[in-house]
Amino acid sequence: MMLARIKGVARRIKADLAALWLASRDGRTPAAAKIFAAITVAYALSPIDLIPDFIPVLGLLDDLLLVPAGIWLAIRLIPPELMDQFRRAAQSAQPGPSAWGAIMVAAAWALVAAAVGWRFFA
Repeated sequence: MMLARIKGVARRIKADLAALWLASRDGRTPAAAKIFAAITVAYALSPIDLIPDFIPVLGLLDDLLLVPAGIWLAIRLIPPELMDQFRRAAQSAQPGPSAWGAIMVAAAWALVAAAVGWRFFA
C-alpha cells in the first residue's frame, strides 16, 4: 500500500517535470514561471546537488524537499488552463534522449573539472 503511494507520487513528479519543461519553452508561459520551471527541471535532472547525497539524511532531504517545492511553486505561477495543456502534451509525448540535457550536464562537469584542475595545477 505505502509502496504504491510512493510510486504514484514519483510518477506525478516525473509527469509534472515533463510538463514544466514544455512550459519553460512555451511563449504563453509568464516569464517568471518560465525561469522558475527551467531552474526546477534543471536541478531535478542535474547530477550535481546543493547538498551531496553522500551526506547522511541531509543529502537526500534536498531532493525530497527542494524538487517538490520547486514543482509546486512553478505550477502555481502558470495559469491552470495552460498547465493542463502542458500536462496533456507531456503525456502524449514520447520520451527520447535530450541533446540539450546532455550538453548541459557535460558543460557542468567540464566546469567542475576545470575548476579542480585550476586549483591543483595553478
